[in-house]
Amino acid sequence: MAGPLDGIKVIEIGQALAGPLAGSILGDMGAEVIKIEKPDGGDDARLWGPPFIEGDALFFHAQNRNKKSVTIDITDAEEVARLKTMVADADIVIQNLRPGLVEKFGIAPEDLLAVNPRLIYCSIWAFGYQGPLRLAPGFDPLLQAYGGLMTLTGRASDPPTFAGAAVNDKTTGMWCVIGALAGLQQRHSTGKGCVVDTSLFESAVALVEGSVNGYMLSGNLPVRTGTASNLLTPYQTFETADRPICIAAGNDRLFVKLAKVMGHPEWSADPRFENGRKRADNRAALVALMDAELSQKPRDYWMALIESVGVPCAPVNDIGEVANSPQLAAMDMVRDLPGTDLKIIGLPISFDRQRPHPRTDSPKLGQHNSELKPR
Repeated sequence: MAGPLDGIKVIEIGQALAGPLAGSILGDMGAEVIKIEKPDGGDDARLWGPPFIEGDALFFHAQNRNKKSVTIDITDAEEVARLKTMVADADIVIQNLRPGLVEKFGIAPEDLLAVNPRLIYCSIWAFGYQGPLRLAPGFDPLLQAYGGLMTLTGRASDPPTFAGAAVNDKTTGMWCVIGALAGLQQRHSTGKGCVVDTSLFESAVALVEGSVNGYMLSGNLPVRTGTASNLLTPYQTFETADRPICIAAGNDRLFVKLAKVMGHPEWSADPRFENGRKRADNRAALVALMDAELSQKPRDYWMALIESVGVPCAPVNDIGEVANSPQLAAMDMVRDLPGTDLKIIGLPISFDRQRPHPRTDSPKLGQHNSELKPR
């Protein structure tokens, strides 16, 4: 199946996660993605293991499928000239090099747009293209710390806690793709390229925007609430007689149903719990009542009962349970990497109800040096 971006040429000058993820998304959607790597070792993520498959980390394989690898030393003027010949007929450039390097070596936006005025030049920064931290480097945990997310994760008694997934890297990669696609659309009407900038810092702030908005209004700092929402109640995980369950009664109607099916219709009539604002104010009292009831029966009992009245709930799965879940199988998200025995999670988007399949495995370092020439 031809992808929606078939015929689009992307040059990815990136490493680690945010830039390569953006390239991977575009590649899954049909674009030709040429990955520029340093000759000495290539993308650092090639070593981000274990496990390692044929010398490269599984992490690298997953984020660099559908790409061609060309080694270029951007510190060498002749090599940069070669890169510019490749950019001359490209549609998109993605770069997430350490801030300041593209200017130093002559591959900044103004340099490459001079070569190709129709180019969509996408930069992924750590802290953004301006400001006192413009040139500061950054990785996901640093931005979880600086951007406030760590202070919202975990229980009130916990220290600031790192989220288990690289949420800033991944959301920044997605914002980069959104910007690149918008730039392509704008080019249809203007005939000109543009510069797209995003950063891990901006993504981090966007992730906690509700808490920042609340602070700017009230001056009050949010507190960590563990597995519970700080706005809605009950909207959290609970322990049952065997395993935890997540219950999300996100409005008054759902809470009435939940209270009734749990055998306590009086809860919804209690003045402390009669609407969402009062339930949030009296969270501790309501959670104590629910804990006492839920602990009497196993998770599957409560799941069946609560689902029967349409109240959203879910088991708290471990990664193995997710990997083996019927829903994952039904959504056909697991993909085989061609030419390998590897299975990976594919693009979380379908087109005409068809999810794109990887066309190739990740490339060996410099695998396409001899075959890639300007079109």
